[in-house]
Amino acid sequence: MLDVADKPAAPDFAAIKAKQHAAWSSGDYSVVGVTLQIVGESLGEALDLRAGQRVLDVAAGNGNCSLAAARRFCEVTSTDYVQDLLRRGRERADAERLPITFKVADAEALPFADGEFDAVTSTFGVMFAPDQERAATELLRVCRPGGKVGLANWTPDSFIGQLFKTLGRYVPPAAGLKSPALWGSRERLGELFADAAAIEVRERHFVLRYRSPQHWIETWRAIYGPLQKAFDTLDAEKQRALQADLLALIGAFNIARDGTMVVPSAYLEVIVTQH
Repeated sequence: MLDVADKPAAPDFAAIKAKQHAAWSSGDYSVVGVTLQIVGESLGEALDLRAGQRVLDVAAGNGNCSLAAARRFCEVTSTDYVQDLLRRGRERADAERLPITFKVADAEALPFADGEFDAVTSTFGVMFAPDQERAATELLRVCRPGGKVGLANWTPDSFIGQLFKTLGRYVPPAAGLKSPALWGSRERLGELFADAAAIEVRERHFVLRYRSPQHWIETWRAIYGPLQKAFDTLDAEKQRALQADLLALIGAFNIARDGTMVVPSAYLEVIVTQH
């Protein structure tokens, strides 16, 4: 039997979130985010959103699903804990004259009443919350009885899921921290939403299209905070090793044969129905 002192320490979620905030605040994720707009539109249709419904977008980034819901005349509140991403979302909403409320909020402690929303959404966002159980509980808490939670989560075996794994070999995550890609696992979703009335899952693919594998690396290194931080942390030799591993990863998924990069990355489109 293990002595209490031998048990692994619980992850320091506050410290982890501080590091995540710094990573997502660096670079310019909005440049990546806008390419994912089709995912938000697809989720809006899967949720069968209706005009007038109250929709909360959690860890909304630059607002892909927020905009999709507002285009369907829903009453939308868009939240994220990175102020600059919300600013980008507001700029996009203003450009389309879409009435969206923007609010800084932590996915693990949403500042809303129980059952306040008809639908709660998150596309490639809440999956990064360090305390997965608490985040899932919050999504259900603010969703009304009979309402729906709609998610888009990268799967563990997808290109993006394997990207997380590759980066983790060079910049190991905090001890005890669960991989965000677990949100793309049916088994894990069943655990996180065990109290829900129903869980519907459909696998979809988002296709990354770039001029070449090297173009993708250069683009994401410049604007995708986690990749930028990984390169900045490493010395020159390890940077070259990471680049080689990234090129090998792309090669394993790339379906283009003309020198460009065409990489389908699987994700789960999830609809959770609240009791």
